[in-house]
Amino acid sequence: MSPPAALLERPEPVTEAAEGPLPGPGRRILIVALNYAPELVGCAKYTTELAEDLLARGHAVEVVAGPPYYPAWEVSAGHSGARWSREVVNGIPVHRTPLYVPRQPTGVRRVAHLASFGLAAAPAAVAVARRFRPDLVFAVAPTLTAAGAALAAARVSGAARWLHIQDFEVDAAFDLGLLRNRRVRGAALGLERRVLSRFDRVSSISPAMVERLAAKGVVPGRAVEFRNWVDVDAVRVLPDSHTAYRRELGLPADRVVALYSGNMAGKQGLEALAEVAARLRAADAPVSLLLCGDGPARAALETACAGIDSVRFLPLQPLARLEELLGTADIHLLPQRPEAADLVLPSKLTGMLASGRPVVAMAEPGSGLAREVEGCGLAVPATGPAMAEAVLALAADPARRAALGAAGRARAETRWKKAAVIGGFEAEMAAVAGGRR
Repeated sequence: MSPPAALLERPEPVTEAAEGPLPGPGRRILIVALNYAPELVGCAKYTTELAEDLLARGHAVEVVAGPPYYPAWEVSAGHSGARWSREVVNGIPVHRTPLYVPRQPTGVRRVAHLASFGLAAAPAAVAVARRFRPDLVFAVAPTLTAAGAALAAARVSGAARWLHIQDFEVDAAFDLGLLRNRRVRGAALGLERRVLSRFDRVSSISPAMVERLAAKGVVPGRAVEFRNWVDVDAVRVLPDSHTAYRRELGLPADRVVALYSGNMAGKQGLEALAEVAARLRAADAPVSLLLCGDGPARAALETACAGIDSVRFLPLQPLARLEELLGTADIHLLPQRPEAADLVLPSKLTGMLASGRPVVAMAEPGSGLAREVEGCGLAVPATGPAMAEAVLALAADPARRAALGAAGRARAETRWKKAAVIGGFEAEMAAVAGGRR
């Protein structure tokens, strides 16, 4: 469970010459984030798109990240978890760090995994910051251990400091039962509070999560909403769900397809999908479940669904087929354990809404997820029977599916549009980093 010995070494020296002033209003941004391309799901998708969009807008961007490993929990071929390296991904220098990646990510091993990135990212971020002289150091949590590396890099370069919270990992670790010791929780929350207080901006992805920042002591004016987004031009509404996926999987035209696509891990509450499948089979409903993704919970889900002919599994699909995959669905499934309410807002929701198909989400009334889904789908209690009943109701009502899906698309275009969301970030960055160049 120990991090690799390479974490005790120093990163290879950065040899590029310091760059001169940027033309026009462009700024320099150093991003410190555990997950980055070529990973396709979760935080990596948004961090990568942010970096590439900022580059296209005339800013200079460099990234300190771990090697790609998620959601398979195995370092990808061509990368190493035992050394520092540098590569250029779509025009952006990416400085890879050593990383401990456990095959079985239990609670304690996850802590070691996250800590290993913090330890390895700090010297790399400082080395890059000394040369690159960023105006803004932007850290992404998870993992919160990236915050220490970001603060150190900002200190040596005089940059503004921004921490972006995709999920509240400390709360989630204990509320989901990954860690249980009360004293450890108190110490971790105290450390989190101190870390948050040291950033010029702390953002999160929904109004409910921004409210939680205030409860954690982030003062007004420093807590901002920076929601995830969807490229509405890249995910169009397909006229019907009769795609190549249906033909490849042999799904009849008269079957309603209910799709789950994304990471398969503990906080998703995926065990409910097996119960949904069993209840749909018992009802002899003309519904097929398409379960697409990878992760530590997939094997158990496959075992639970064994023998149910209406369930099909696919591995995580390439980004080039995302629009077609989302359009294959007649209904999107969004399971989530109730303990995760307002600790995370599933990033997969953006694509679901943009696809113009209704969502059935496990979300308690009044939660952030329930508010986002309202009018675009059905929010149900976090149980298999409740989700199955909602799927049955929508499967029998094509007109209602169409109306909810159209509302979801409209919401994606107004509330989740990529250009507008990143434009807002760019304006806030100018405010916080102004005068530091």
